[in-house]
Amino acid sequence: MYEIAIIGAGPAGASAAIFTAKAGKSTVLFDGGTSATKRALLKNHYGVTEITGPDLVETGKKQAAQFGAELVDEKVESIEKTENGFTIKTEQGSYESKYVILATGMIASLGEALGVKTKPATEPRVKTVFAVDAQGKTNVPNVWACGTVAGISMHTIITAGDGAKVAVNLISEIDGKRWVDHDVLGK
Repeated sequence: MYEIAIIGAGPAGASAAIFTAKAGKSTVLFDGGTSATKRALLKNHYGVTEITGPDLVETGKKQAAQFGAELVDEKVESIEKTENGFTIKTEQGSYESKYVILATGMIASLGEALGVKTKPATEPRVKTVFAVDAQGKTNVPNVWACGTVAGISMHTIITAGDGAKVAVNLISEIDGKRWVDHDVLGK
């Protein structure tokens, strides 16, 4: 069983996975290949002069894997609540996790099927988003959401930051104290 399953490996999901894996939480990151970022050319991303969406997504997935996240390049077909957490089913298998972070971009159907409350979206071309609190929690215990599907602006810099925020909040809740991750230059 994984501690945290992250559904969606775009900027929000991969960013969340970088933080959860680096914090030592067993993390599985699912990439169904549908990230809208894979069609983008980014010239407005802080710290990067220009990057293609596919390169940004692949870099984020590699960073998450470096810290120990398991990458699963499969589309998640369903998430079911169990006595000990959740079962995440794909075409090729099933995975168990205690917590779930939904980072599914413009697609809310997986969370809706699980009973996550939704509300109308404000972003263009996005119809429905999850109703989350300031921490990123949904109404379903142990289900969190980040990025566009959580009502955040579609800009990759913003969704990546929201993924990090939600991951830090979840890690802090699991640990029972505020978790902070800062690397320092060597001398």
